[in-house]
Order: sequence, then C-alpha cells, then structure tokens
Amino acid sequence: MKYKDIDKRKTAFVLELDDVLYPAKDYIYQVYYLFANMLEYVELVDAKQVISLMTDTYVAEGPDFVFDKLEKEFPVAAQYRDKFYNLFDTAKLPLKLLLYQNMLTLLQEIVVDRKKLFIVTNGKVTQQVNKIRQVEWHKLEPYLICYLADETAPKPEPDVIHLLMQEHNLQRRDILMIGNSEVDSLCAETVGIDYLSVDKFL
Repeated sequence: MKYKDIDKRKTAFVLELDDVLYPAKDYIYQVYYLFANMLEYVELVDAKQVISLMTDTYVAEGPDFVFDKLEKEFPVAAQYRDKFYNLFDTAKLPLKLLLYQNMLTLLQEIVVDRKKLFIVTNGKVTQQVNKIRQVEWHKLEPYLICYLADETAPKPEPDVIHLLMQEHNLQRRDILMIGNSEVDSLCAETVGIDYLSVDKFL
C-alpha cells in the first residue's frame, strides 16, 4: 500500500515508533554492542562472545531473558545489571536509527500533502525519547508531534488519543492509525478510528 491508496479525507496520521517506523532491534543491538564493549574494557571478557550470546538469546527467547543468560555464561556481568538496563535510557548510539524506506517515503508524502503527523508510542518515557532523538528523520522533525503514552496511560487505553484529538481539534473520521500489534489495533477500535497494520506498507 502507498500513500495514494489511503482515503484522501484523512488529515491526521498516528504511528507507533518501534517496528513501525524503524526496526526496534537496531536500537537494542547497538545497546548490546555498547554494553559488551564496556564489559570487555573493565573485565577483559571477549566483547564479540558477549554480543553473540545476547543477540542469539534475543532472537531465540526474547529480550527479557538476555541478561539472565549473560550472567549465567559470564558471572562477572552480574554487578553491572543496573548499568545494562540504564543504558537503554541513556545510550549514545554509534549509528543513527534508520527509518524503513517505505515508511520514510510515506511520512514525506504526508508532510508534502500538509497533513498532520503524530508519533504515539508506548514504553518507558526516557527510553522512547532517547530513541526518537537518535533516528535519522531526514529533516522531518519540525512536522512530527510526539505523544508518550506512558505519561497518560499506555495503549490500548484510549486516553492519549483522546488527548491528541482534543489538543489538535480532530474528529475520529480524520485519523488513521498505523501500528504493528494487537495493542495498537485495540486502541484504534476503542477510540473508533481507522487502523492499518504496518505490514501493508513494508
């Protein structure tokens, strides 16, 4: 699907951040890289082995199991657990986060057509802000309006969308939400706005 296929009457677009505008793992893997190199520097463990273990665990079991697996294989890591989790909020990434090409094109076309563009993202506020700051936006920053759902109530609770509609004088019929999860879909359904999965664009 492309921008030209979307109902022309839509005047506002609401998008999640992670795995909608860019691949979430691009942020996570860079945090792993930074942590592994810190561990190598202070404890002389092999950063390559640490990175490999963390990324393999992430793929096979999910992010919640990564540090426990790391601690089991490299017990010296245990004392740095807080530092590991803190890094997700504060990391200065070696590389900018790159938007999916199709989503960059979509955002640019929305802006050229003078429609409103909102990022409404779930997740820890400091972490989501840190991600947003390190995305390569291709000069789209002035056109982006960001809402951090956890400041009100995380989606699927509709509070953040109601706030957005109120602050920008929008009706339900004006809005299209693009997301990648049951949470986003439920939120759109609760508010009564149209919803599309990002898969239709990627």
